[in-house]
Amino acid sequence: MNPVRIIRMKRRDFIRMSSIGLAAISMSLPVAAAGVAPVNIKNMLLINALSGMSNQNIWVDYLANHNDSIGRASIIRMRSVDDRAIRDTHASGTTAINATLGYVAGPEEPYEYTINDIAEWNAIIRQHPKDLLKVWTADDILRAKKENRIGVIFGFQNAKSVGDDVGRVKTFANLGVRIIQLTYNDRNQLGDGSAVKENKGLSAFGHEVVASLNENKVLVDLSHSGERTCLDAIKASKSPITISHTGCRALANLPRNKTDEEIRQVAENGGVVGIYFMPFLREDGQARAKDVVQHIEHAIEVCGEDHVGIGTDGDATNIDDMKQYRVAVGQEVRQRQQAGVSAAGESNQVVPLIPDLMGPLQFQKLADVLHDRGHSSARIEKILGANFLRLMREVWQA
Repeated sequence: MNPVRIIRMKRRDFIRMSSIGLAAISMSLPVAAAGVAPVNIKNMLLINALSGMSNQNIWVDYLANHNDSIGRASIIRMRSVDDRAIRDTHASGTTAINATLGYVAGPEEPYEYTINDIAEWNAIIRQHPKDLLKVWTADDILRAKKENRIGVIFGFQNAKSVGDDVGRVKTFANLGVRIIQLTYNDRNQLGDGSAVKENKGLSAFGHEVVASLNENKVLVDLSHSGERTCLDAIKASKSPITISHTGCRALANLPRNKTDEEIRQVAENGGVVGIYFMPFLREDGQARAKDVVQHIEHAIEVCGEDHVGIGTDGDATNIDDMKQYRVAVGQEVRQRQQAGVSAAGESNQVVPLIPDLMGPLQFQKLADVLHDRGHSSARIEKILGANFLRLMREVWQA
């Protein structure tokens, strides 16, 4: 093909042509030859685009002795940042995490809760200066890697805390919030979440918020959004966006997963899709490592290898008592169902993690599986972090 023609080709056409080739390749991906050493992620940049940094065993113990509201239980779950959690996150090879903070769901007043939560996370980072670094720019992620620290990206999973004041976007940006997800599973003032059957699109106010996020160089996240809200926001945004943690609906037809059209449009506009380690990767039964890999490979077929990453929606610490953990998960699912924020696919029959990709070795194990499936080290490095670094640099700017 004429190289001039390639240069002039529209991004969407290039991605679609690449996808055809990738689809053909993936049908016969070679298994690595015997004796070939697995890829080593130690020197790779690893960005978990939606992650906790908690010791979930603290949350399990808490729920075993309390029957609190979803709000309080969520606080305990996300605030279990102890020495073990930090040590395990280091051991996993993680360079930076998009840490959920601020209001997600529950009875709290969203704005007040969010401001207090930002202050609490600032305090956590100050308490661990040798281990944690607050991320303002993409260069801070590189600095975290160089200094063997964990970059903490401040991100929201619900923009409800914006209220009806678009000026709060600038306030949050000035406080260091770098990623804002428009909706959670339910409906808010910006649009419909994935659990809302009406599937209405981005509201007029939602358009204002997207414009303000672009202006303030905050990355727009469309995880958990309804399909129409997602497509409307992609079209409205002048900057590339992300779906930080999702699966592919073509493989598991559940509302929390994204259609090929949604993830294709994200890629066509320069964004990145993060695949999660969650039960929604299967329509029934417990999701496993092979399901994660299948969703990654499908996303590559649709989007191209430059637009796929990882957003596990989990932590790096092993669960000590899986039986008690299942009890805690069942209790939380019931609370979420009662609060109207549960997603189809949540169940007390499955756990919200990948059992064979659990603990500090989860990313090395994933890299090994991808390597054995014939993916190159260069592609694995893109998936583990380079793609998200490129996106964050482009959107945040220095």
